[in-house]
Amino acid sequence: MTTTSNDTVAGSPARLTTRLRLILIVVILADVLDLMDSTITNIAAPTIVRDIGGGESLIKWLGASYALAMGVLLLVGARLGDRYGKRRIFLIGIAGFTLASLAAGASVDPVMLIAARLVQGGFGALLIPQGIGLLIASFNREQMRVAFSVFGPVMGASAILGPILAGFIISANIGGLTWRPIFLINIVLGAAGFVAALQVLPRDEPAGRVVIDGLGAGLLGASMLGLIYGLIEGSTDGWTALPVGFLAAGVLLLGAFWVRQRKAADPLILPSLLSNRGFTAGMLLGLAFFAAVNGLAYVLSLFFQTGLGMTARAASIALSPFMIGIIIASFVCRPLLGKLGRMMVLIGLVLTLAGAAGVWATVLNEGTHVSLWTLAPSILVLGIGAGACFTSLFDVAIGDVAPAEAGSASGSLSAVQQLAAAIGSAVVTTIYFNQRIEHGAGHAMTVTVAVVAAIAALGLGLVWLMPKSAPAEEH
Repeated sequence: MTTTSNDTVAGSPARLTTRLRLILIVVILADVLDLMDSTITNIAAPTIVRDIGGGESLIKWLGASYALAMGVLLLVGARLGDRYGKRRIFLIGIAGFTLASLAAGASVDPVMLIAARLVQGGFGALLIPQGIGLLIASFNREQMRVAFSVFGPVMGASAILGPILAGFIISANIGGLTWRPIFLINIVLGAAGFVAALQVLPRDEPAGRVVIDGLGAGLLGASMLGLIYGLIEGSTDGWTALPVGFLAAGVLLLGAFWVRQRKAADPLILPSLLSNRGFTAGMLLGLAFFAAVNGLAYVLSLFFQTGLGMTARAASIALSPFMIGIIIASFVCRPLLGKLGRMMVLIGLVLTLAGAAGVWATVLNEGTHVSLWTLAPSILVLGIGAGACFTSLFDVAIGDVAPAEAGSASGSLSAVQQLAAAIGSAVVTTIYFNQRIEHGAGHAMTVTVAVVAAIAALGLGLVWLMPKSAPAEEH
């Protein structure tokens, strides 16, 4: 069902009516909730651990659990929206996300909090894929351009302000609740979003013939859970039979998922995509790069708080140059992508290397006495490099994908980005904690940055296997 004819202002096809503005606000609110909840634990983790325990294991799981559930279920969420109606799944997603936030804020122990984060990510995977489809059902082409012009600045501001807001909330210790309000605030936002969505989102007809590969999703979820559980528990409590067994099971289940995708009638990932050299190179580079950069952002927050003794508020401000760099790059690089193509990815990797080298040299020279003013320029460059890759990498990866496969390719890459965040939270923090125990926070930071720089350097080779350019935009 479309509603564009009823919501187009005479003589101004790009102008948004009040109803369309409300639809846009609801969709943006959902994306803001997801973005903020995927980053706030970077700042909150040390405070949470001091309150309910859990140690290094909880710190690793806080970042990994949300992204793990989101990544595994994102493709399924999109299919569910097609099958049962995007409006219905959106409402279920935002309601479940809100209730899971309540559970997270009320958690009394690490197990309850991790479970709540997994549920949050799962419902987020139902919520997020519906947004663009709902906009398309309500907006004409000119109005969509207006909507997308709003998306960028709002999401950019949320990326910067979200962690800072979390830091201020924690430091304010509202009602003696310390970290809990960073989740409980979602109750107000989520409830408001649910009520507004119920009133303004367009009703769409379900496509009952859409097939959902439940077995494939189950195999992917079980494999990722096995791999991440094995990595986290083995690196934290020792490589006993249990974590080794989970790692082995994860590898076997991932192989089973691969076989399933080649044989399923309606796979989550089209087998033809995996045979596309450019797409596969972009997917592997994205997996490695996003894991490394997301993990490094998490470790920087831990270093600021546990190594330099900063408060959550100070750490969030210290991290802001990284987010500002990403936003600068997104605005500067997007218009150049059509001209530069994969060279934009290369530029992003080189800038990431330069920023990482600056952080490495600064911390190596000053250790835990490092000044934030001396670190800020390198962190800014690191953010610009990351932003250049974020803006271009996946667009270029689908440069020679057939139009009929573009939807599946984009969805697969979005899922890979979430799974990379989960892997990065587990692996990169493990490197930091292991080095900190033996050699202190300063040395741990330099080793972690060196590993991230090495991953970026190895990625330089994969760039040349990617398509030369991104798909041409329609005008």
